[in-house]
Amino acid sequence: MKIGICNDHAGVEYKFKLVSMLQKKGIEVVNYGTDTSLSVDYPDYAHRLANAVENGEVELGIALCGTGNGMAIALNKHQGIRAGLAWDTPVGELVAQHNNANVLVLPARFISYPKASAIVRKWLDTPFAGGRHQTRIDKIPCR
Repeated sequence: MKIGICNDHAGVEYKFKLVSMLQKKGIEVVNYGTDTSLSVDYPDYAHRLANAVENGEVELGIALCGTGNGMAIALNKHQGIRAGLAWDTPVGELVAQHNNANVLVLPARFISYPKASAIVRKWLDTPFAGGRHQTRIDKIPCR
């Protein structure tokens, strides 16, 4: 599996830790985010990740910013992206199970790193349920 990850300045610390965790699980990770805590504009990184997911360069994506909202808004402007914002593991499970989110968004300033890593693990381990959920996803415009 190959996952893309992006972040703004608020998500730098968690990004590096998540990359390490994912690599230990044998997952290849491509970095589309900033590597410093200097202030940057989150859309620049969200669009890079979204394009990579849409083009098949990576299978899934993880995005981090302060609240997660900016990344989620920018990512979801892309037709091929279903970005889900999760702040705890039950929400992380549901964005996979019900929404088939191909990008997980985390609010780095509002959750601890242990919680962030637990959300990522739950999201990755949860299969999409299909059925009525697929019917709903089919109603979302896409290419």
